[in-house]
Amino acid sequence: MRPAAFITGITGMAVVAGLLLAGEARLGGGTAGEETASAEETATAAADAAPEAGERATISDDRAEMIARSVEPTAPPSPMSGPVSGDGGAPKPVDAPQQAEKPTRQTASPAAKKPMELVRPMVENAGILSFGERRLQLAGIVPTPVDRICGPAGRQWPCGMMAKTALRLLLRNRSISCDLETVEWKETVTTACRLGTEDLGSWLADNGWAEPTAGSPLTSAAEKARQAGKGLYGDDPRRH
Repeated sequence: MRPAAFITGITGMAVVAGLLLAGEARLGGGTAGEETASAEETATAAADAAPEAGERATISDDRAEMIARSVEPTAPPSPMSGPVSGDGGAPKPVDAPQQAEKPTRQTASPAAKKPMELVRPMVENAGILSFGERRLQLAGIVPTPVDRICGPAGRQWPCGMMAKTALRLLLRNRSISCDLETVEWKETVTTACRLGTEDLGSWLADNGWAEPTAGSPLTSAAEKARQAGKGLYGDDPRRH
């Protein structure tokens, strides 16, 4: 080989190698420059995005909603969910809350009346019976005073005493049944009393020995006795 050709070949190879090295250096420097520039831009953007001291930060509605959802507390466990048993079984149900206690203080209702047997009633007049210091007034009638006088002038008679005697003869110290709340009542109470199945108030009204109270269901019976001239509405029975 000629010397001139050999030298030319070596020179060409050297030039190609130099060009390759120069290109590689440029490529490496450009990438580093770009990475440096990206880091600087990121830092600058972060600094620009951060609010300065004393400046109120703003946030969009969507962003605020996302943050609120992310920090929303977990829903409380169901009332049926209880501590899991050690053997891994189903959770034990939590005891249901007890019902609110009803007020212990309630309005006391009056005691219902019921038939009670009373022995040896004393007749004070045609309408009132006595048991020691306690008294019973028969319901539906006006008691006839013992000192009442009936009849026209010249033919008057002690109808009040006769009415008392008629009721006393009916009872003859036999036990009676009266509607009461308790046998330990005090003073005077008004109620219905019976001798067997005979209502004493009705008996007095039917025989004219007592007048009915206003609105009494015995009004009709007393009116029939008046029309028939019985008891207080008739003549002295001693004349018959």
